[in-house]
Amino acid sequence: MDVVVVGQVARDLVLVVDEVPGPGGSAPVRERRELLGGKGANIAVGLAQLGAPVALVGVVGDDDVGTRLIARAGADGIATESVVRRPNCSTALFVDVVADGWRYLEDVPDGALLREDDLPLDLIARADTVVVQLQQPPEVALKAARAASGRVVLDGAPERLRDELLACADVVRADHREAELLTGREIESADDALRAARELEGVELVAFAVDGVGNVFAWDGGELVLPLGDTEVVDTTGGGDAFVAALTFALTRGDGPERAARLAVAASGATVSHPGGRPCLRLTDDGSSLDADQARYR
Repeated sequence: MDVVVVGQVARDLVLVVDEVPGPGGSAPVRERRELLGGKGANIAVGLAQLGAPVALVGVVGDDDVGTRLIARAGADGIATESVVRRPNCSTALFVDVVADGWRYLEDVPDGALLREDDLPLDLIARADTVVVQLQQPPEVALKAARAASGRVVLDGAPERLRDELLACADVVRADHREAELLTGREIESADDALRAARELEGVELVAFAVDGVGNVFAWDGGELVLPLGDTEVVDTTGGGDAFVAALTFALTRGDGPERAARLAVAASGATVSHPGGRPCLRLTDDGSSLDADQARYR
């Protein structure tokens, strides 16, 4: 298996409304989508769309929703044998309300989080790349990272065990808030982000988002700042997940940091142009970039 993604699996309910009502008010829903979601699943979907063999490690409940989500992931081309069905547990639910911006509601039962004995260590050890999504318990994330023999991509910032996790990491990606938590530095500019990224010693590639600026990348012998594009942002929910998927895909197939960075930013820009976190990624015929009309939501 080329890539294993360790992370969230959830039902994603997307509601598009003209405006969010105040207390005691109501509003008609203009558009409704019920999707396979959660950051881990979104990353796995993006990887599968780009053509990477990918397995998902996560948890759903023993309910009908969990059954449907596993079926959907399988239909997306994702190996689901390592998705745990947790007895007496409801599947996680995310509600994404898109109006003037977006609002996110989360219901993640404790049982919907991975536990150490849920991890398929043999599968993780065989993978070329393992993506560890850090909204799981830090002890679980660390066990997964330590089991990997290939490239380890960390997505986010852990609550604990920061140094231990960074010691396992080859690639680190974080949004603006996560980058500040991860580095303990205030980030107000691209230069701030690059300095903070350089402090993560031993990590081969660091990618930080900077609000209002874009994304910065730092690696041994190079750095890159990619500004925000002119994409109309509808919903930022899955932008980071598509970013991680494309970055991981490019690195796993052997692209250098700059080419991988550009593909990641293009994938993120395409995903934020529609409601919901599900990506819609397709490569051009020569595999060098994303197709111009790939942002069509499906």
